Formats: sequence, structure tokens, C-alpha cells
Amino acid sequence: MGKNSLIHLDLLQLIYAYALILLSVSLARFKQIGQERQMLWASLRMVVQLLAVGYLLQLVFTVRSPLLVILILLSMTGFSLQVIGSRIRQHMPHFYRIMGSSIIIGCGGVTFYFCLLVVGYSPWYDPRYLIPLAGMIIGNSMNGASLAAERLTAEMRERHDELETALCLGATARQAAEPALRTAYRAALIPTMNTMAATGIVALPGMMTGQILSGTEPLLAVRYQIAIMCAITAAVAITAFLILLQGYRSYFTPADQLRQQAPLP
Repeated sequence: MGKNSLIHLDLLQLIYAYALILLSVSLARFKQIGQERQMLWASLRMVVQLLAVGYLLQLVFTVRSPLLVILILLSMTGFSLQVIGSRIRQHMPHFYRIMGSSIIIGCGGVTFYFCLLVVGYSPWYDPRYLIPLAGMIIGNSMNGASLAAERLTAEMRERHDELETALCLGATARQAAEPALRTAYRAALIPTMNTMAATGIVALPGMMTGQILSGTEPLLAVRYQIAIMCAITAAVAITAFLILLQGYRSYFTPADQLRQQAPLP
């Protein structure tokens, strides 16, 4: 095998890999945790979904229409909204409008900046580059967006009396909500900061590992990983900032009065 040759995985090698899942299921059954069926079902879903995506990407990469590529990106954004909405128990007012616009501006803006100025391929809508990069940025930003929305909702409820007092003392809505906004923004950035701090020492990112296994020079793979980590960090920071910027206003009237919140279920 040459130094930079690609290692092709055949069916037998994939079966060997799947045996590790079966080992995990066996351990779960041995410990009687009662989740063997769910683990097996989740692993089968993973295999089917990834195979389907593989065939779909082969088709998508032949698309030469910028409109179709943008529609695919909007569909990905819609799915991410559905996932985030299902994860959060309590939604802030105008949840989907705020989350959708924040993801489109934050993740979309960073994706196009990264593709046009950092990677610099042509044409700008080439789905072979744009769709995987957008998927990586949107997927990694979902956790930050979820945490920002969930934490802001919780803070606005827990600090209700504090907010009322601040408004009565003459504070503006922004001044009254500032402690809640700081807490929510800090929570949204924690996973990204932890990932950056651990990358290269505790964990090797999947994208870099995949490139190295496929024969790419390690230093080139590292450059790509650094670039994509910078893009993900910016996307998380901008998306969470926009969610909080729009989100806190939804709790106040135009006259800076606190809106009546729905009781907890």
C-alpha cells in the first residue's frame, strides 16, 4: 500500500466494524439495562440513513443549478429547526421565526464567507463543497442554538421578579435582561470552547481523521480542521448572539413592559 493510497472498505470490513455494535448490545443485555432493542434499532437506522445519504449525495453532487442548491440548504435548515424545536421543552415567543432567521443569517453568512474567501472554489454553488460544509456548520451550531434558546427561556422565568424590579427602578428592557443574556450566551458557547480546548489532545476530529485515513497529508488535514473549527465557532457565536438579541425582546412590549408568560405545564 502506497503512502497516500486510499483504503477502500469492503462489505466484509464493514461487517467487522458492525460487530463492535453487536458487542455493545451484548454488554447492554448482560447488564440488563433494558435498552438492547433501542441500541440495535438506532444502529440499523444509522446504517440505512448513511447509505441513503451516500446515494443521495451522489445525485446531489451532479446538480448544476444554484436555485436547487439553495433549496437543499433551506431544507437542511428546516430539518435543523425541527430537531431543535423537538429538543426544547419550553419555547420562547416567536420561537421558529427567531431561530430560523438566526440560523439562516449566522450559519448561512459564515458558510458563504468560508466558501468564497477561505476555500475559494468556483462556481460558488458547487454542491460538492457547499453542501457538506454547510451541513457541518449547521449541524455543529444546533447545540449552541438549542442551549441559547433553552437557557434564555429558563433565565427569563427564573428572574421574573428581578426583571420586574429592575423595570420599576427605571431600567430599560435590555438593561433588565442583561444578566440573563450573559448567562445564556455563556452556556451556548461552552460546548464549542470545550471542543476547541480538547481538539488534538483529548480527541481527533472526525473530519481530520477521515482525511488522514483517506490518504491526505496530515498537515493539510490539520489546516482544513483549523479552518473548519474557526468557521463553526463563528457560526455558533453569531447564531446564538442573534437568537438572544431577538429572543429577549419577545418577552417585552414595545413600551419595555414584561409580557405575561404562560404558566409552566
